[in-house]
Amino acid sequence: MCAIAILAVALVGLTQGITTALSSSKESELQTAAALLAAGRIETLRAEGYLYDGVEEGRFGDELAYYQWKQTITSTSTLGVHEVEVVIENARTGQSLYELQTMLFDPSDLQTAATQAARQKNSDRSNRRERRQR
Repeated sequence: MCAIAILAVALVGLTQGITTALSSSKESELQTAAALLAAGRIETLRAEGYLYDGVEEGRFGDELAYYQWKQTITSTSTLGVHEVEVVIENARTGQSLYELQTMLFDPSDLQTAATQAARQKNSDRSNRRERRQR
């Protein structure tokens, strides 16, 4: 009788241990996939070569229907540098699974600023010439 009671307690403990291990393994798989998806989204932004401030949302398609993404791009005080935050969420519940933040450089911002500065400089010169001619 005593042996059966000890065996029953051991089996219950073993069953709970296996259940916990499987649950942890699944959670680890979800976190790893979410981390890879967030890094992939950052690399997509980097490859596109231009950044627009704002918030965008999307899904990864049928194969990864469990996940959705939300990205926020914000300009910083340094010209051409943007803060990028990508959040991977559970598509069913909207619960955040993983967040990744980084800074990305957009050289087109510098080109735009240089073009605007050159236009302003030319405009200032034209205005000075007009004043001298009057």
